[in-house]
Amino acid sequence: MLAANYWFAVVRPRRMDCAPGEVCHIDSPTMRVTRVLFWTSVAYLGQCGDIDVRGAVVGAPAMTHARIRIVCIAIGLAAIGSVPAFASGHGPVFGAATPTLGRGGWSVDQAWTCRTGDDEQRQQMLKTMLSFGITENLQLSGSFPLAMGDGLLAPARMMSSMSSDREFEGLMAYRFQRRTVGIGGRQESTFYVGGTAPLERRRNGIDVGPSIEGGISTGYASRAHYVWVGGAKQHFVEREGDRFGDSRLLTVVYGYRPPALRTEAGKPDLRFFVEVTAEDRGAPRVGSVEQTQGARTVFVGPTSLLLHRAFGLEAGVLFPAYQHIDPGSVKERLRVAVNVAYFFWLK
Repeated sequence: MLAANYWFAVVRPRRMDCAPGEVCHIDSPTMRVTRVLFWTSVAYLGQCGDIDVRGAVVGAPAMTHARIRIVCIAIGLAAIGSVPAFASGHGPVFGAATPTLGRGGWSVDQAWTCRTGDDEQRQQMLKTMLSFGITENLQLSGSFPLAMGDGLLAPARMMSSMSSDREFEGLMAYRFQRRTVGIGGRQESTFYVGGTAPLERRRNGIDVGPSIEGGISTGYASRAHYVWVGGAKQHFVEREGDRFGDSRLLTVVYGYRPPALRTEAGKPDLRFFVEVTAEDRGAPRVGSVEQTQGARTVFVGPTSLLLHRAFGLEAGVLFPAYQHIDPGSVKERLRVAVNVAYFFWLK
């Protein structure tokens, strides 16, 4: 991994025939940031080799070499850069949207999410997603967890574009509709299909199998306003007689860009959103017995997205507006997500 990124960040820019002032020129600010990120990742990974951390409180369990190494590698991978391009193909942090990458475009997303609930329960996730634009309207994505922190919270899908569990997920996005509306506006629709492969045998005390999923998103985007509505369904396959309940997800997003931020291309692009996620999680089946009920939740909250050159930064919080869950489950109080994206092309 480091060897490949050394080629992208150090060797390849020296071989590219880019004129001074272009983004791909070796002395451009973006390329300098790319090299800084690469060497920062090397430093992080180098410090991970001999760390041994134990609980700060007497009786607290020791944190092993392996767990520390996983966390450090995750930090290092989040800093690794590549050949830059202008940011594109990104939407809100929680809800479904319609943008896809351009033909030949790549993006790397590093997401951190946290769910907190009653009784000091907390579930954290650090996950990486790699996306590639096959055509202007067809995109492939794959995500996998780097580190997880478990809690006793009920299963839920926080982000439309990325699973919240220990599993590899592959998604294909196809934008099948795009038309111009007025001056600077467009209406788009995108279809999603994919699946997951679990990296653990049991989840919440139930044998968990792979899943298949499909969804659709449609919306309107202009220089000032953004509106997206999306829906998806995830069906889990039975494993050893157990089966997770199906997940049905609905998301609604409204975004606004203030007049002062409607600047020309190449300048920082900041947008503000209000996002709503509603999930209907079916009751799981253990053996031949179906559990009493699943879960229905509605969350709403503010988020924001900042795009500048090859980088994207989005973050937000969601608060529960409605929860109807199993009496034995812990209710959620807050959802937080931060995602950093890096966009590039391979010439």
